[in-house]
Amino acid sequence: MVKCNSLEEVRTEIDKLDDKIVELISQRSHFIRQAAAFKESVKEVKAVDRIDFIMQKVRHKAIELDVSPNMISDLFTIMINEMVETEISEFRNTETF
Repeated sequence: MVKCNSLEEVRTEIDKLDDKIVELISQRSHFIRQAAAFKESVKEVKAVDRIDFIMQKVRHKAIELDVSPNMISDLFTIMINEMVETEISEFRNTETF
């Protein structure tokens, strides 16, 4: 971790992290779209068991890293809900009739 010597340096480092976070979310979204091709139903797209697993995993990781697990849960809930909708749209666009 970088040791900052001013508020400006802190903000610069935060801005770098924000860019990386957005890039990682974008990458995740691209994989989500790919996943739709391997699924056979909207129910499979929704993958409730998988979502539960992810939520437990990220909560544990948050605790391990001393970050609020509630905040991480909230962030992931929003992200996953949006990505499930994206995957459903992708699935419906690739369905064969």
